[in-house]
Amino acid sequence: MTPPRKPAELHRFGFLGPRGTFTQMALDAWDGAADREQVPFGSVDGALAALRSGDIDAAMVPIENSVEGGVSATLDALATGDPLVVIGEVLVPITFVLCARPGTPIRDIRAVGTHSHAWAQVRGWMAANLPDAVYVPTLSTAASASMLAEPGEVMFDAGVCAPVAAADAGLVVLADDIGDNQAAVTRFVLVARPGTLPDPTGADKTTVVLFQRTDHSGGLLELLEQFAVRGVNLTRLESRPTGSAMGSYCFSIDFEGHVEDARVGETLMGLQRVCAEVRFLGSYPRADGIPSEMRVGTADADFHDASAWLGRLRS
Repeated sequence: MTPPRKPAELHRFGFLGPRGTFTQMALDAWDGAADREQVPFGSVDGALAALRSGDIDAAMVPIENSVEGGVSATLDALATGDPLVVIGEVLVPITFVLCARPGTPIRDIRAVGTHSHAWAQVRGWMAANLPDAVYVPTLSTAASASMLAEPGEVMFDAGVCAPVAAADAGLVVLADDIGDNQAAVTRFVLVARPGTLPDPTGADKTTVVLFQRTDHSGGLLELLEQFAVRGVNLTRLESRPTGSAMGSYCFSIDFEGHVEDARVGETLMGLQRVCAEVRFLGSYPRADGIPSEMRVGTADADFHDASAWLGRLRS
């Protein structure tokens, strides 16, 4: 199946469901996605597997939270399997509510269901207001609301989710804005099969996964030097186990710039020389629109002038 070549040719979008998740809110914020087919999946792995098989054209998945850090399911799924690329990102402010079936008083709450990342962001509120309530994990925040909306018994009395999920499920909101960090934001990425890269905008980001040849003293420094000497600023750096052996890690990295920028191209070539594998996961516009700041000597013209100078020496 030929992959879509441009973002405008994407018509069938997957997302971490069910409907009413923060992931769907991120997808609705993507230009044009709200008017096209949206397919919910029960897990990040499920959404990306459908993308790889060609069942959908793109998938919106969470990758990073300002409180909890990287989303391991997404990081690991992108680091393995058939190549995929990120073509854009969306930032969503996170607001949680505590919801329950109509007629349930807050004093009767003994167990609360939600996604693990959400629970981590409301632990302080829970400790202060429902100290005896136990946590029950669900596949997503919206799943906790949809489970409560179904007739019959469930393993929890209340859910933590987005306000829209509680409203869609017909539940009663027992408490608003229960997050411990009012500035919490989750970053979502739109992932597609490899095709034409988004054009550089001057405010771009590139994502890679780096695999070392061997675990040795100064190994990480060797990788980071490839960025530093070319004036490339990192925006995220995380280590993830490769699964091959205890102590074997790869590095998932976001950095400023586009693959068509000279400094980024030079960095990628340097990494390719020193790494066992460089998995390129795309260059795409930054959601915040902040342009990259370039140090003196790191603009495209500087690299081109240096190359021309070397050419003159060799001739």
